[in-house]
Amino acid sequence: MAKVAPRTLSGFMELLPADQIKMEKMMETLRKSYSVYGFAPLDTPVIESAEVLLAKGGGETEKQIYRFSKGDSDLSLRFDLTVPLARYYANNREKLPVPFKAMQLGNVWRADNPQKGRFRQFTQCDIDILGDDSSLAEIELISATAAMLSKILAEANLSEFTIHVNDRRMLAAAALSAGFEADEIGGALISLDKFDKIGLDGIEKDLLA
Repeated sequence: MAKVAPRTLSGFMELLPADQIKMEKMMETLRKSYSVYGFAPLDTPVIESAEVLLAKGGGETEKQIYRFSKGDSDLSLRFDLTVPLARYYANNREKLPVPFKAMQLGNVWRADNPQKGRFRQFTQCDIDILGDDSSLAEIELISATAAMLSKILAEANLSEFTIHVNDRRMLAAAALSAGFEADEIGGALISLDKFDKIGLDGIEKDLLA
């Protein structure tokens, strides 16, 4: 039998114990900070039906999900925590409080080209308020995040940070004004989100592809 050299796959991260302790401490700070604001922890399966994950995605998302078949099942590793949350809420909304304040920390997977600051497996932290579309819910999300950042950054002797707020409805209106069709807006905004990584030239290439 040929010898196989042990190696970590590109884009996947393993931490040494000292760094793992720091990671666990940060995640505990996240949980405690958000729980003060009443966000309830939940944990969804890492594998979902591909049909569910692609229901609102497609396009760029379809290219980046890890998708596989087992028997008659078409399955995928979760791409983010948002779609699993929507599926969870649809399944359980009659048993949940209104509004439902959810907190989820977990790994997600993307079949992407690994590079500095960009991994194929990484941890996301999401907080969401479902059943309340008022501006007060948005303010609470921002306040909870500001409180969490203050606690984490204080340990690194950092006291100042800036939170940027945007509204995809404004971006969607701008895209319509720029000549995009309604069904093209989602893909256009996904490309725009990658500005920091690919720049204007990359966005133009992405939109013309």
